[in-house]
Formats: sequence, structure tokens, C-alpha cells
Amino acid sequence: MRAELIAVGTELLLGQIANTNAQFLSQRLAALGINVYFHTVVGDNDERLLFVTRQAAERSDLVIFTGGLGPTQDDLTKETVAAHLGLPLVTDEEAMRRIAAFFERRGIKMSENNRKQALVIEGCTVFPNDRGMAPGMALTRDGTTYVLLPGPPSELNPMFDRYVFPFLSRLLPARQVFHSRVLRFFGIGESALEERLLDLIEQQTNPTIAPYAKDFEVTLRITARADSVEAAEQLIAPVEAQIRSRVGEYIYGEGETQLHEVFVQALRRQQVTVACAESCTGGALSALITSVPGSSAAFRGGIVCYSNEVKQKLLGIPAEVLAQDGAVSESVARLLAEHVRLSCDATVGIALTGVAGPDPLEGKPVGLVYLGIAVQGLPVLVKQLNLAGHREAIIGRAAKAAMFHTLQRLKER
Repeated sequence: MRAELIAVGTELLLGQIANTNAQFLSQRLAALGINVYFHTVVGDNDERLLFVTRQAAERSDLVIFTGGLGPTQDDLTKETVAAHLGLPLVTDEEAMRRIAAFFERRGIKMSENNRKQALVIEGCTVFPNDRGMAPGMALTRDGTTYVLLPGPPSELNPMFDRYVFPFLSRLLPARQVFHSRVLRFFGIGESALEERLLDLIEQQTNPTIAPYAKDFEVTLRITARADSVEAAEQLIAPVEAQIRSRVGEYIYGEGETQLHEVFVQALRRQQVTVACAESCTGGALSALITSVPGSSAAFRGGIVCYSNEVKQKLLGIPAEVLAQDGAVSESVARLLAEHVRLSCDATVGIALTGVAGPDPLEGKPVGLVYLGIAVQGLPVLVKQLNLAGHREAIIGRAAKAAMFHTLQRLKER
């Protein structure tokens, strides 16, 4: 079954709201084994909506519309689809009863235009709206199934899961599922990762392998199509094993778990505490760590040592070291990491000092960052990072690099 999603609303075209419905529906349809080939967004204009409806009917077996079912004049979806099908709109009495009851419970007089929300295409299957007023509907004509859903995600999501998912399941002769395993990488770029796995990607049929760059890191999605999740897992397993054998050192997690969450979970699991001394990142690393619930069990504290005076007074960096080597140096990163660990009585001290930009500092280029990692019982490790991008990107990459390399260092305890 070839599916297409059509989102209706000028506010989507203007960028006033994001089309999160498309993401939700694509994920749900994948779980049914239904391929989504097209996403379309069209404004509140009946001529353009009729054009994309006719286009979708020619190339798709399933067309799902979101939005445009409300009471106002610019809500045109069901009127346009009904015109395309040559069918009238009729009042669904159950929907009308629900709408009237909604206003009665609130003691508000119902305006006449709200009756429009109870109109449905003649002969359709009606999906009750348990969170709002406009019902959804579905109708199959000439080999194409049309599904119309309300726009607000708070209404669409439960309607789809409760009513539309079972409806579509019954249309499928033999259900297949798309099941994915997501591997998350840091320390290797998208192009380098693809190069290391190029033969696997070129030979892919089922499962398929797709790398994506995301938030200063890379994710790799392995997707299999099978009769069940269990069967898909069996297809994915040998492919994942090959990937791990080649680039496993860059993998920090799976699924939707992010690096800072993996970092805190590892600290708690190992009963390790951490403290941070941040210069160029200005507290970004500490903010990521403390954004994770339960991080208080692992995070001792952080010092934003932006100026040399703070580096000297709070973290004991000798003035002669700062004068000789500069704040952006291996020696300062080493001292910051060890001193913040001792000052905060932590197992691990992490230090970041560098040049985030936009201008060079101390004659050193933008993107040069020194990362210091002091782990109790191990020599202090200092890594030189040469990061690219604008100021915010350098800060974000430096903070993530600190967590990734600390995780690697903890493996050596």
C-alpha cells in the first residue's frame, strides 16, 4: 500500500507551526508496513487543495489529510474531498450530539457554524473525536482510501491510535511491519561513517542502512521489513554485528537516548561523581548534565572559569602558567581538570578551555579546544580538539566531546 500525507493549513506554509502530524503518522504507518511516499503541505485554498487531492489519487492507495475540519470558512478539507469524489456532505448525528453536549457542559451557547463540524462525507466510516469536536472519516473509492483527520495533535494522535490504526489494519491482506534499530555515534562524521560501511550500504536490500547527521553527532538507522518485530530483529542482528565490528568504538548508545542521558546513566551505574571547570563552553556541559533527571546523584558541581582571575582564585591556576602558556593550553586544561575534581571532591574532573569565536584568542585559532579529564587513580588525560563551525556549534561539540571521551576514559579504570 502506497501512502501519501496531505497537511492542510496556511499556518504550516508560513512556518507558524511545525508539521509534527506528518512525523507521527509516518511512524505509525511504518508500524503497519505501509510505505509513505509523499508528504505535501497545502494552504487553505480549495483550488490548490483539489489539485493536490487529484494528484494524490493518481499515485497513492492511501491518502491521509490532516487539518481543515473545523468550523470556520477556511476549513475546506472535507468539502474539497467530497467535491473530488462527487459525494454530498451529511450530518453525523452522533458527532452532532457530542458537539452539542460539549457546549452544554460549559454553559456556552453554540454558534451555528459549529454544526459544520458534524458534517461528514456520505457513506464514510466515521471516527469519533474523543478529545475535540470534529470527527475523522474514511472512504474508499476507485481503489484509493481517503482518511480525513483533525489537525490538532491532541485530537489526531488518540483518534489514529484508537480508531484509524485498527481500520487500516483490516484493509491490509497480510500485515508486515517496519522495525528499526538506531545506533548513535560520536567522534566520526557522517561521510567518514558511510565510507567505512559503504559496501554494506550498497548491498542493502532488507534490512536497509541509513546514516543521518544530527546535533553534532551521527545516527545510523537499520530498518527491516518482516511479518513481525521478532522476525525483523533476526534480520537486523547480523547487520548490526558487522557494523559494530567496524565502527563500534564510536557507538555510545541506541534508540532515542541522547549522549548526556547515556553519560549520566553510566556515572550512576558506576557510582562515579563528576565536577566541571568550563571556560569556553560557559556552563553548557554542566547544563546538559543537570538536564537529566537523577543527575544530582552524580554531578558534584561546576565552575564557569571564564576569566583568568577566576581560574587563579577559584581553581588555583598559577599566574605564571597562564602568562607562559596562555589560558587556551594543554597545561591549563590539565590543571583545571585535576583542581576542580579535588575542589568538589569528585571522582572525575572535566575541564574545557578553548576558542569558541568569532575571533582568535591568544594567537590561537577559532575551534581549538583543550579537554582535560582527571579520573581518580589515573593520570590526567588532555585531548586537543580542532572543532569546526560557528560559535554555538563549537560550544555544543566541545560539551559532547567531553562526555564521550570521559565515557571512554572511565572504561580504563
